[in-house]
Amino acid sequence: MTPMAINSFMVPLGTRAPEFSLPSIDGRKVSLSDFDGAPALLVIFLSNHCPYVRRIEAGLGSVITSYQERGLATVAISSNDIVNYPDDAAARLAEQAERAGFTFPYVIDETQQVAQAYRAACTPDFFLYDAERRLAYRGEFDAARPNNDLPADGTTLRAAIDRVLAGEPVPEPHIPSLGCGIKWKPGSDPF
Repeated sequence: MTPMAINSFMVPLGTRAPEFSLPSIDGRKVSLSDFDGAPALLVIFLSNHCPYVRRIEAGLGSVITSYQERGLATVAISSNDIVNYPDDAAARLAEQAERAGFTFPYVIDETQQVAQAYRAACTPDFFLYDAERRLAYRGEFDAARPNNDLPADGTTLRAAIDRVLAGEPVPEPHIPSLGCGIKWKPGSDPF
């Protein structure tokens, strides 16, 4: 059974990317400034256990790899409460990265403050920023969901990345991402 789905919040376009400095699953620190100079930055809130993420993770790994040589920088952030959701602890995220072919940093937001700053609501939740780190797209990867057999090829996100890399705006409407709600620590759900 698929858990109840949550839509992304659809943060206003033009919003600046919030700063972060977080440990990655391989122990390095990763900060927003590490991506300075990239023409586009994709920030993705992910988890290992969510069926919505599992449904697209291999396609996501493939899409991101195909855009890296064109200058797309990407970072995945896991903000889930690992006490109650141990499948989202660093070792399990490393297994996911290997399984899905992720070639980008995967960081852990233990305090959940970064998820709050980005107004992330669900996993997966996608935030695509332009060269000035202003939000250019927020929305779905594609129409693949756990309850359908549509291809997880990133059609929607790829169209947005193409426009941002070309220096063009991504016209609205943007279809919200849909996934498992972020697993907030008790008493810390900001919304």
